[in-house]
Amino acid sequence: MSAPLGILLRSGGHEAAHYALMLATGAAAIGRPVLLFATNGGCHLFLRRTPLLADEREAVLARRGVVGIAPLLDAAQDLGVRRLVCEAGLRAEALHEAPLAPGVEVTGVVTFLSGVGAGQMLSL
Repeated sequence: MSAPLGILLRSGGHEAAHYALMLATGAAAIGRPVLLFATNGGCHLFLRRTPLLADEREAVLARRGVVGIAPLLDAAQDLGVRRLVCEAGLRAEALHEAPLAPGVEVTGVVTFLSGVGAGQMLSL
């Protein structure tokens, strides 16, 4: 079995979220277990109505033939990417009562770190 890949998404910006999803789905597609952990600004990615879908960059990507955030979120779920959102990060961003996308787990950093274990970690 491949070593897990842990991706820590701290940024709420479109570019970081998009690339976190690209890395997560790419790694999952080649059989790596993936944990995508969003905290602070990154929590916006896992909201039921993520504001990132309304970002003007989505239209630019579509015009250029690059997959956007919505299909990547679907692919991440289909490929078994474990989607985690930090409870403290939700509180820090005043999102602790906002509805999350289905299947997103509210956890803490210990859950993320133990899930990654001796695997590889990236931070965006």
